[in-house]
Amino acid sequence: MRKLIFVLASLTATSLFAQQDFSKVEIKVTKVAGTVYMLTGSGGNIGVSAGDDGIVIVDDQFAPLAPKIKEALKGITAKPVKYILNTHYHGDHTGGNEVFGKDGTIIAHENVRKRLAAGTTVNGNSTPPAAKDALPVITFNDRATLHVNGEDIRAVHFPHGHTDGDSVIYFTQSNVVHMGDDFFNGFYPFVDVDNGGSVKGMLAGVDKVLSTMPDDAKVIPGHGPLSDKAGLRAFAEVLRGTLGAVSQALAAGKTVDQMKAEKILAPWDSWGKGFIKTDRWIDLLASEAKK
Repeated sequence: MRKLIFVLASLTATSLFAQQDFSKVEIKVTKVAGTVYMLTGSGGNIGVSAGDDGIVIVDDQFAPLAPKIKEALKGITAKPVKYILNTHYHGDHTGGNEVFGKDGTIIAHENVRKRLAAGTTVNGNSTPPAAKDALPVITFNDRATLHVNGEDIRAVHFPHGHTDGDSVIYFTQSNVVHMGDDFFNGFYPFVDVDNGGSVKGMLAGVDKVLSTMPDDAKVIPGHGPLSDKAGLRAFAEVLRGTLGAVSQALAAGKTVDQMKAEKILAPWDSWGKGFIKTDRWIDLLASEAKK
C-alpha cells in the first residue's frame, strides 16, 4: 500500500520506482477529439496534441518508459515533439522530462521548476533535485498559451489543489481539458499537503473549471479512464460530500477513530478502493477541516 501511495506521490526515480518492472508496461493510445489523444501506461495520463506543427505532450510519465512513449507517438504522427507541458512536479508526470527535453521545450508553472530544482519531501520521503535537462525552461505565474496545430492550448494555474504548482490544460478548439492530478477519476485523490496541496483548494479549482467548461467537453484525468463534464462533476461532489461529512462529525465532537469505526464515508465506499483508502482519506479530511 505504501509503495502505491508513494508511486502516486511521484518521488521521482527512487528505489521505489526501481522495483517497478517497466518492461511489462504497455502504452495505450486513445483518440479523444480533434487533435488530441490520451496515452496511458504507468503514472499520470499523457495528453497529446498532434498536427502540422508537431507534437505537444502534457506530462511524460517515467523516464524508463520514454522509448515506449516515443513509439506510441510515432503511431499517431511522424512529426517531432516540440513542447512538453507539465501539469505539476511529481515524477510520474515529469520523469520523462530529461529525455523529452532534448527534443522539445519544457513549459510549466514556476513552482514546478522550483520544486524539481530544489528537491522535495513527501510523507517523510526525500527526492533529490532533478537533472538540469529535466527542468522547465519556460515558466509562468498565472497562465500561458501555445498556438500550435490549430489549437490555442492554454495552461492555467490553479493554486493549492493537488500541489501548489498545478496547471489545467485547455485544448480550446478540440474541446478537451487535461486536469492533471486535480482529477482522479473513480477514486480518492492523493493530495500533496507537504508541497502546497489542499482538498479545499482542489475542490475550488474543480468547481471553477466546471463553471466554464462546455457541456460536451472531454476530460483527461491525471489518473483513471477518460471522462467528461459529468464525471468531473461527480468527482467534485465526492470531495464536497466527504469533506462535509467529516466536518460535521468533528463539529459533533467525534474523533477520527470514531468516524472510521462508524464508517461515516460509507456512501462513497467505492471511491476508497483505489490508491488512497477510506481511512487515510478521513485522516486527511479531518486534518484539513480543523484548519
